[in-house]
Amino acid sequence: MMLEDFKIQWFPGHMTKAKRMMESQIKLVDVVVEMLDARIPRSSTNPMLQDILGSKPKVIALNKIDMADKAQTDVWLEKIKHSGLPVCKIDCAPGKGVKQLISAVQLAAKPVIDKWLKKGVRNRPVRVMIVGIPNVGKSTLINRLVGKNKVMAADKPGVTRGQQWVTIAKGLELLDTPGVLWPKFDDPSVGFALAVTGAIKEDVFDREQAVELLLDLLIRKYPQDLQNKYAVSLEQGDDVNAVMAKIAVARGCLKSGGQLDIDKVVQLVLRDFRAGRLGRFTIDEP
Repeated sequence: MMLEDFKIQWFPGHMTKAKRMMESQIKLVDVVVEMLDARIPRSSTNPMLQDILGSKPKVIALNKIDMADKAQTDVWLEKIKHSGLPVCKIDCAPGKGVKQLISAVQLAAKPVIDKWLKKGVRNRPVRVMIVGIPNVGKSTLINRLVGKNKVMAADKPGVTRGQQWVTIAKGLELLDTPGVLWPKFDDPSVGFALAVTGAIKEDVFDREQAVELLLDLLIRKYPQDLQNKYAVSLEQGDDVNAVMAKIAVARGCLKSGGQLDIDKVVQLVLRDFRAGRLGRFTIDEP
């Protein structure tokens, strides 16, 4: 399986509606927070958003840092900073970096607030739109900011369907938007990255092909983590099929008669990777 052969085309109807809603509500927004997955900062950047957002002040929130390669995350942070955008690394499930993100949003909103003050407008909350791909953590961030589950969140793409303003302390009003993808992934590596991290529903891509590509990447970049997790020994020259067979034997993924159950291996590896149980990996290189 070659990466060039991995193709996805996915654009559910509610995403078309969400894009239109974002375009209509952007006029109400003062600052935009774009959430990126720290494992795939490039692939989780939506190319459609720039046209929608225009010149609105933007802050990048690099989420899921606990699952990403720390050294790679540091390089990505510097790269984003050099592009001129304020960026914060966060892990919004336990709340890491959320205070710093709030400070960054308030700083980005300062020119807007200064204009209000000149016009005599005081105590108006800063309105923030949170945008990002499905399953990147938008609703979890809002739940963390609000302090209770006002927004439905789940570890699967496509949960947040409607849009809603959520008023919180610190003079901020947040707009949570459904995750929006773009209709075609011209770069196969982007489709692959979105698939294995859980941004795309599994019924629109070949899971076995995705796991083969993922294991190929891990064998090359993070072999020790793979060996430690599954208690297997990787020999020089082992290809993906050999590694999948070793994992199947080590984890008892066997059918009657001792035949390898590759479907179970695929499910196991995909689940472990998405949950961060394989280690801290970054797919997109800076």
